[in-house]
Amino acid sequence: MLLAEAANAQEKAGSEKNSIQNSKDKEELRNLIDAYASLGDEKKIAEQMGLLTNDAVYKVYMNGSLVVNIEGTDKLEREFTGHASQVKTYFTLNGQHTVAIKGDNATGLSFTQIKMVREADGKDILSDYSVKYADVYIHKNGKWLIKERTAYFVLVESRPLNK
Repeated sequence: MLLAEAANAQEKAGSEKNSIQNSKDKEELRNLIDAYASLGDEKKIAEQMGLLTNDAVYKVYMNGSLVVNIEGTDKLEREFTGHASQVKTYFTLNGQHTVAIKGDNATGLSFTQIKMVREADGKDILSDYSVKYADVYIHKNGKWLIKERTAYFVLVESRPLNK
């Protein structure tokens, strides 16, 4: 009887420890995608690359077609820097974020609103994007990193910005 009670107590303590770690991991993963968005908005591309593995893969689908497929932070940094040079203002708002964690690996799904202001023909153009991100994360050297990020642009709208 005492052995059974001791085993149950150990199992409960282990379960609570796993639950606490799972909550910490979920918070760290949420902070990761929020930092990714904030650094992008601030055009701090080199710092943003620090949130990805060196061999990270970034894909973009628009209207069901793959339009971007880049591997490696060196290429991503060049691509993101070129894109940022054409944008006057970014504003990103992250919504719901769900994750499944298995040890040092995780997958996540997040929903994001991105607004970009670009100039065209002397006018500011606001582009509004509704994006669903499917991510793969890895816990490496004590922190979570994005290993794969696939962006599905669900809704896209552009219009002149009224001043």
